[in-house]
This record gives sequence, C-alpha cells and structure tokens, in this order.
Amino acid sequence: MTDEQERVQPSGVWATAVGVAKVRALETERANALFRDPLAQAFATAGGMGLSSSPPPGDEAARRRRLGVAFSIVIRTKFLDDLLQEACASGVRQVVLLGAGMDSRAFRMDWPEGTRLFEVDTAAPLAFKASVLRQERAVPRCERVTVAVDLREDWPGALAAAGHDPTEPTVWIAEGLLIYLPGDAVELLLARISAQSAAGSRMGLTLGSRGVIERFGADAVPGSPASMWVSEMPDDPVGWLSGHGWEAGSHTLRERAAAYGRPMSTPPQREEGPGGLISAVRR
Repeated sequence: MTDEQERVQPSGVWATAVGVAKVRALETERANALFRDPLAQAFATAGGMGLSSSPPPGDEAARRRRLGVAFSIVIRTKFLDDLLQEACASGVRQVVLLGAGMDSRAFRMDWPEGTRLFEVDTAAPLAFKASVLRQERAVPRCERVTVAVDLREDWPGALAAAGHDPTEPTVWIAEGLLIYLPGDAVELLLARISAQSAAGSRMGLTLGSRGVIERFGADAVPGSPASMWVSEMPDDPVGWLSGHGWEAGSHTLRERAAAYGRPMSTPPQREEGPGGLISAVRR
C-alpha cells in the first residue's frame, strides 16, 4: 500500500494546517514572495486543497474575510521566520514548534550547525505530514525530531524524553495555535513553556487581536477555522507576558506588513490597540 493510500485525511482543528499550507503555496508562487515554501503545495494537494481547487462559495464580505485571513498568515510566517533567524544568530540551538501542523521550516530554512528542531503535534497530523515528506523525498536542514503528543497532556515530559534540554536556551513558536485554546489552556501552555525555558530563550506567538472573533467568527461556516476560534489576546499582552518572566514586544499586522513592503490597502476601521504578533525573550 502506498503512502497516499495509507494517508489519513485531515479533520478537526489540525485540518486548518492544510489551509495554511495552501496560503503558503500561493505566496511561494509570487514573484515578490516574502518567503518560499517548496513543500506547501504538496501538503495542500495531499489534503485536498490543491491550488486549482475553487474557494468555498460565499458573499463578498466572506471573500474579503478569507483574503484577510490569508494575508495575516503570510505576514505572520515572515515575522516568525525573522524571529527564528534572530534567535539562531544569538546562539540558540533548540527550536520547538508547538502545534507544528504542516510547518516546513526544518526543510526550507538555513540552520546553524548543531540546531535541533522539535515538532510537537498529535499523531495524526505528524503521520500525514510524514507520508507527504516521504513522497517528496524531503531532507531536513537540521536535526528534526517529531514529538507526538496532545498539548492537553504532559507534552513537556514527552519533549524531554525526545531530547529537549531545558537548561539550554530554546526558541518557542506557537503559530496560529492559541486562538483555538480556551483561556485556561493558554495560561497552562505559557506556564509550561516558561518552566522549560532557560534565560535567553526566545518565543514567537500569534494571538487573536481583540474583536477578531466578533468580526470573523460570528457567521463562520461550521468546520471553518474561524468557527473554532475561542481565545483572543489579553488587553495588555506585554504585561501579561512580563508576569510570566518574559520581556515582550507586540507588533500589529499593519505595522509588519508595511515593514515587509506589503502594506495593507485599507485604512484601520477602528483605533488599533496592541498587535497579535509577539516576540519575547526570557529574563
């Protein structure tokens, strides 16, 4: 039986990772792409979301919302790519991707010698991903370790068993993850990250900005990403992270998009508060 025949098709929250891969594949095709992800199209196609597939039906407002979500995925990907490069330049050699999904950074980015990258996710997406990687004969550019565990369980224990050393600095990435977790689960996740982070560790988070659930989730199609969003960022994300021992910076999508030469064409509809792109250093 081939990998394709054995492949478990995406479902539930982790199916959204295939949609993210499609967005990254479309960005990769642009002449002025902010990043290139040569595996993204393979992930999207394997998950039934090839670039030729039609978008779901909807009115003009729904179409604009889809474009807005896709735009945010592109900008956050570039933001976290830069954060990872800066962390490695500072000497960090442990990388942990929480809820890794179809992330291909182990394969598409240049890593310093000695980098160990851990991909933490449940068994189903990791198995799906492994089958596509075998099909594509993909070779990682660093030591890549997969850790199959539910983030509601003892993932720090599983990570330690896989070789993570909490006495050495780590760069943590939680991309497009926290918005799917209720507030108490977000707090627990951050507490666990902090407990495993030596001084000098880095962290990159994406948080749902205030009002995003109201704007995108109110009439979301059941099963769509927005229909599963439950958590927005605190009013003061910098202060929130400071309470956990992190020195953080908060960046808006609009600010980062302009910095990357991809400015947003629409004016802000309301006064913009703190942004949901977070970079932090462990004190």
